[in-house]
Amino acid sequence: MPGEPAQPAHRVRVRRIYETPSPDDGVRVLVDRLWPRGLAKTDAHIDEWPKALTPSTELRRWYHGTEGEYEEFRRRYEAELQAPDAVAALDRLRSIAAKGTVTLLTAAKDPSVSHTSVLLRELDPQTGA
Repeated sequence: MPGEPAQPAHRVRVRRIYETPSPDDGVRVLVDRLWPRGLAKTDAHIDEWPKALTPSTELRRWYHGTEGEYEEFRRRYEAELQAPDAVAALDRLRSIAAKGTVTLLTAAKDPSVSHTSVLLRELDPQTGA
């Protein structure tokens, strides 16, 4: 309709890896460093697994330990995403998202307080806001 803003052709979203794959997932990207427990690789239907975008082992252990809190985790993870390999992987996913839907897959029980919320904001500021 005239006067309405155009809808973007792409979309970045987050789903748990344990959910049944959907035809509208587009490119399915696993963003966890470790393979999800109890899931056969043939059942995951992933297209990409860019480990450069995953939190470091040290950061992941700190966050899931007794002292970890989300805002500090987010700050540290954003710093890790400035590494050249992570920047290149983010650029690749942005390029894929410009052509269609990208679904970030995680085993995290609550993606809203995990690295996926940071990635969502990095890949699509409107969606991740």
